[in-house]
Amino acid sequence: MARLRPPKFHPALLVIDMQNGFCSLGGSYEKYGGNIGADLDAYRKIIPNIVRLVTTSRELGIPVFYTQQVREESGIDLFTKLHRIVPERRAEFLRIPACIRGTWDAEIIDELKPQEGDHIVVKRRDSAFQDTELDLWLRSIYADTVIITGVDTVICVENTLEDAFNIGYDVILVEDATASSWSRIGEATVRKVAASYGWVIKTERLIEMLRSSKSGAGTFRLSID
Repeated sequence: MARLRPPKFHPALLVIDMQNGFCSLGGSYEKYGGNIGADLDAYRKIIPNIVRLVTTSRELGIPVFYTQQVREESGIDLFTKLHRIVPERRAEFLRIPACIRGTWDAEIIDELKPQEGDHIVVKRRDSAFQDTELDLWLRSIYADTVIITGVDTVICVENTLEDAFNIGYDVILVEDATASSWSRIGEATVRKVAASYGWVIKTERLIEMLRSSKSGAGTFRLSID
């Protein structure tokens, strides 16, 4: 007998790039981010909400996926190696690699350390779907919805959620569990997502909905009123 696909809604939580290099004191963002107007405080402010979402997801059996953006120490995979036209804010700390593979800088922050049963997606570019295993892994567990948190709202978060939508996933952006160094652009991204890609919701409301809508066996029914 063929195996039946679990009924929708079957979500997975994505935690985008919450790494020491971007979010910790002493990381690359704090050391070099002043060159591009980096806002470490904005990134750190969302940590408690992501912790709550990760904890709730584990309790409810929602799979948790962390993305880990890495670069090579040689700088071979920097944007500036490929592009002649790179906005200053995308010049990767003015040609200094951040989150070098295998270093403390690249590790997930202590507050959000992955646990047994969580999944880590190593990526080289903005979208968590580009040249990674994420799509295959999500389809293997019959996930049909991605709940997206992390940084930066206007770069890796936005690129990931747009790719997710365009390959068939429903998208939920957790507004107070994502952050941007460029607040006005971040606000525009949130409006864009609500208008074109999926739901925008805050942590407290999402947790309430997830808890109240669980119907057993890892399946959920969700509605937004």
